Amino acid sequence: MGGLRRSGNRGRGYGELGHDRDEINDTVGLLEDDSQAQRYSDGSNHAGDEAPLLNEYASHTRRSLTSDRLQNLAHIGSSLRLPSFMSSASSSANANRQDEDTLLDSRENDLSTSRIIAVGSPQFNRYPPNLVSNAKYTALTFLPITLYNEFSFFFNMYFLLVALSQAIPPLRIGYLSTYIAPLAFVLFITMGKEAYDDIERRRRDNEANSEEYVVLRFEEPGQLDTPPRISRKLKSKAARKADRQPLTQRDRLSDIQEEEEQTEGQGRDHPSSSVKEVNKKSRDLKVGDVLKLTKGQRVPADVVILKCSTPEGAQIQTQTSGVLVSETSGSPMEEDTDQNDSSPSRRTVKNLGLDNSQSSDSKSSGETFIRTDQLDGETDWKLRLASALTQTLPLEEFVRVRVTGGKPDKKVNEFIGKVELLTTRRDALSGQSDESSIGNGGHTAALSIDNTAWANTIIASQATTMAVIIYTGPQTRSALSTSLSRSKTGLLEFEINSLTKILCALTLALSIVLVALEGFSNTEGNIWYVKIMRFLVLFSTIVPISLRVNLDLGKSVYSWFIQRDPGIPGAVVRTSTIPEDLGRIEYLLSDKTGTLTQNEMEMKKIHVGTVSYANEAMDEVVGYVGHGFVGIPRDKALVTPSSSYTTTAGVTATRTRREIGSRVRDVVLALALCHNVTPTVEEEGRTTTSYQASSPDEIAIVRWTESVGLRLAYRDRKRMMLESTDTGKTVVRVQILDIFPFTSDGKRMGIIVRFQEQSKSSSLRSDSGEIWFYQKGADTVMGSIVAANDWLDEETANMAREGLRTLVVGRKRLSSEQYRAFSASYQEASLAISGRDAGMQRVVAEFLERDLELLGVTGVEDKLQRDVKPSLELLRNAGIKIWMLTGDKVETARCVAVSSKLVARGQYIYTVAKLKHKYNAQDHLDFLRSKPDSCLLIDGESLMLYLTYFRVDFISVAVRLPTVVACRCSPTQKADIAKLIKEFTKKRVCCIGDGGNDVSMIQAADVGVGIVGKEGRQASLAADFSIEQFCHLTKLLVWHGRNSYKRSAKLAQFVIHRGLIIAVCQTMYSIAIKFEPEGLYKDWLLVGYATVYTAAPVLSLVLDKDVDENLANLYPELYKELTSGRSLSYRTFFVWVFVSIYQGGMIQGLSQILTEVDGPRMVAVSYTVLVLNELLMVAIEITTWHPVMVMCIVGTFLFYIGSMPFLGGYFDLDFLLSWGFVWRVLAIGSISLIPPYAGKLIRRTMKPPSYRKVQGI
Repeated sequence: MGGLRRSGNRGRGYGELGHDRDEINDTVGLLEDDSQAQRYSDGSNHAGDEAPLLNEYASHTRRSLTSDRLQNLAHIGSSLRLPSFMSSASSSANANRQDEDTLLDSRENDLSTSRIIAVGSPQFNRYPPNLVSNAKYTALTFLPITLYNEFSFFFNMYFLLVALSQAIPPLRIGYLSTYIAPLAFVLFITMGKEAYDDIERRRRDNEANSEEYVVLRFEEPGQLDTPPRISRKLKSKAARKADRQPLTQRDRLSDIQEEEEQTEGQGRDHPSSSVKEVNKKSRDLKVGDVLKLTKGQRVPADVVILKCSTPEGAQIQTQTSGVLVSETSGSPMEEDTDQNDSSPSRRTVKNLGLDNSQSSDSKSSGETFIRTDQLDGETDWKLRLASALTQTLPLEEFVRVRVTGGKPDKKVNEFIGKVELLTTRRDALSGQSDESSIGNGGHTAALSIDNTAWANTIIASQATTMAVIIYTGPQTRSALSTSLSRSKTGLLEFEINSLTKILCALTLALSIVLVALEGFSNTEGNIWYVKIMRFLVLFSTIVPISLRVNLDLGKSVYSWFIQRDPGIPGAVVRTSTIPEDLGRIEYLLSDKTGTLTQNEMEMKKIHVGTVSYANEAMDEVVGYVGHGFVGIPRDKALVTPSSSYTTTAGVTATRTRREIGSRVRDVVLALALCHNVTPTVEEEGRTTTSYQASSPDEIAIVRWTESVGLRLAYRDRKRMMLESTDTGKTVVRVQILDIFPFTSDGKRMGIIVRFQEQSKSSSLRSDSGEIWFYQKGADTVMGSIVAANDWLDEETANMAREGLRTLVVGRKRLSSEQYRAFSASYQEASLAISGRDAGMQRVVAEFLERDLELLGVTGVEDKLQRDVKPSLELLRNAGIKIWMLTGDKVETARCVAVSSKLVARGQYIYTVAKLKHKYNAQDHLDFLRSKPDSCLLIDGESLMLYLTYFRVDFISVAVRLPTVVACRCSPTQKADIAKLIKEFTKKRVCCIGDGGNDVSMIQAADVGVGIVGKEGRQASLAADFSIEQFCHLTKLLVWHGRNSYKRSAKLAQFVIHRGLIIAVCQTMYSIAIKFEPEGLYKDWLLVGYATVYTAAPVLSLVLDKDVDENLANLYPELYKELTSGRSLSYRTFFVWVFVSIYQGGMIQGLSQILTEVDGPRMVAVSYTVLVLNELLMVAIEITTWHPVMVMCIVGTFLFYIGSMPFLGGYFDLDFLLSWGFVWRVLAIGSISLIPPYAGKLIRRTMKPPSYRKVQGI
């Protein structure tokens, strides 16, 4: 409670510049908000140096506050569940909204809309376990789902019926195993692959679920061992009971006394619990657990941050006005107080390895930075804050905290909740209302997105973060934003499925025709429909079950090729059922951050009006900065913008050169001050300084200022120090008066600073010193803010064409009177309830954003991944339309689209942004219809409107454009776009990404590709194919995808041919024996033909290739041909059907004519020619020979010759040794093979395929 009271005292001062404390109404403190975070008191009662950046919850807690004032605070903070700036401070406003507050409060307590969590204690309600699962099946669902998926294919169902028919004696032909064994083998192979893939997913999930975290375990006081030197007051049972009882009546004096006691840290004589650290695996974490997170750790569940504390080693110290300033320590007096404090709570916390001096020290900032690139794709570090209510609380008192949050939601940028501090742990566990908790001495503060860290975000700060879990497992934001994984089926499978239906219809028609030719009434011994069924079984080879086996084995070979390709190291095939689809891609949906770019920003260019500096010319900038900031005549003097001596170092320089030097000095100083970057010191073997900020652009600019000689040495919320990199001396020291952070609407950020002129100043907050307003922002908004000039538009356009992210920098000097007038107006606008943001912006525009002095323009490059430009060009030439979907800003996406050559030079970029109404939405679509060669740049808000109201119209226009760039897309929107393109175009869509926010898109695509990068492995684990660089995608598609599709198409048609030809032979034989359904080749001959005698040569077709890799990359248009599906179409299918009918008719007809109609001699000649015909047909179809192909064909032939002596039950062995057998085989084989081969040569000569054309170039 002591920490709570103190937070109220120190909160005063934000937004009170130039006002005395007694002149402000008590209620003003209830209206402080996050935009006031950078405004400090100019009086003695100022905020602490390390006060929270966003002081939403701190308020003026004066001694005159009574209990009913606290109750009003509770209603404002908790009933409305809004930040305090949205609440009214006046009693009349509270009275007017009392009914609405009651209604909202009742909804909060409804478990269907919110959840109440007792921190560090078991929860009354059951919540799901914290498990990550990407598996498709469970032990119970594996068989039903896989069997359903298998038999949803027509030919599998067909063969199941054929196999079951053999259980009926009148329909049985040959061995039962002849029909059942192939089906069982196919199912075993396919289900085995699915099981293996799913086991691998579970293994990867188990790695994530087994990650260990430090959890704080809270037990009753005394259950943990405490140091023996700690003494406690002994109390009677009645006295302890009295301590726990709430004070029902309080007078003004007792209230003041209690507050003063608790302010001194003596409000509680003993802790509420004992704390112990335990390790828990991620899967064992539960709602209510308190995590101890450190830098680099992944957040395993959705959490609310309770406390942030900087480790003792990471201190930044600087000598300012004779006072030692440290991020982790207070004043020397406060440190002594902490050392003398021997309370049990303090000692126990120190035993946990944390310096908990902030428990009584009001200067703890409660800040931490997180990386959210796994969640929303943005690489900007996000600032997160602990609630002021819990930041100052000792760890042992966390059990008195209760957190209320909304129901699980997939909105990653929104959260509304509250945190309550109650009197005892029992109160926190109970479900009592807010009013009763206030009466018991509790307090309430609002929670927003700034107080949370969602699952799969990364802690980026050195600070140790204590956070309570509020959502676990499937209820986390990342899980709700991720669609369920699904089984993917390639387009080739569906095409073959439709062809097998034609074959089945052909089989049925042939069976009926044969029975009809004999006559339905003339059947002997069998009923006519039984004969039809027997014919169906005999002709079942027309629908070859071996097709699935061959295709699945082919897929495994393609996957092996991809994973062993030295050109794409690290490639992993996670879904081996769709490699052919890599050759049919027409739409590529790509993430930006980490996929096309490296997430590394670099300052490349700066323009100061008349001169532009880049590359080697930056050395001149170093010289100017050296002259401007090093040559200080007096040791105690500091540099200010108006310092006259800073440009006199080069006395011999020309006047023009001195002016340029002054401009460069001014723009470097502006860039070194106008930002939100904080330097941190890391000690890992050696001391290094790193920068933390919410924008990588700002870090790049600060690193650049350091490289040219001006380093950011120290910064907190009140001051900033710059030092020379050459001398290490402090050259600039400023007091931060106001900060105006960057927003997507404003597209600019500004800062007001007061320069200190002497290194030894009597007071940091002296009214003396120059006051300057610096601002930087996008050229679109800064053009109207800076003074008139004739070069800004031209230079920003030049940089934009180079793909650089431009920022325009300006400044304005303010007098003390101007600043006081601005401050008063700004504070007045900040207290408005309605139209508050617009009012504050009007004040800034009126007082500050007028006629700024234009200093210069910077160009920052977002480094692209290796070979992104040639890769995108090659893919575009291959006929692939490329969309870039990103969660980043519109300006950023535009720059990357230009720099990566996703948008061609001179191509018009049509921007649709902030479209809120549908009345003019059609106008944009009409324009795009008139310019089909333009690029569409659209933001998430406008995209949502189109997908809601003009879904079909929008997609019909967008799919015809060569390039579409969508910004500010949520993970769900990315997945919706992929699904919409698939549904509308019926084309293959490939999605590629590297972050957790891309998982939904990857899983929704026909082919999902994940990149293993800086954003982690989540996307690659959920993807069908995993690669390490975007440039590897070209080889994956243009080479492996093309080969996989062409090989599988040839393999499928050849297997169909192999089944058709034997069916034609069976038909000829049945006609010759008077339409009897008797088998021509029985038992082993039938099984052997489809396996050992033809399987290896046919399967060796998966090694065939029509062009080499260099030609495939040189002529990506070869890939474009595949999208039409000509390699396996109805035309090619019927060509193979006619070839099969011709060859089967010749083989069986001539065999019967030259030998006998029925007998072992005819079977020997017919079967031998059939086998040799298939081996030679494979040889004819091969484009590029491989040693394995030769071995398969020759080896199979020798194996057949060697097995002939063992086929005495089917052949006449004596006849096999005669010349009559040999000449008949040669004659029939020649008649069967020569015409098809001649036709192929003629067609290739008259109309050569594309690959033959490029080979001849």
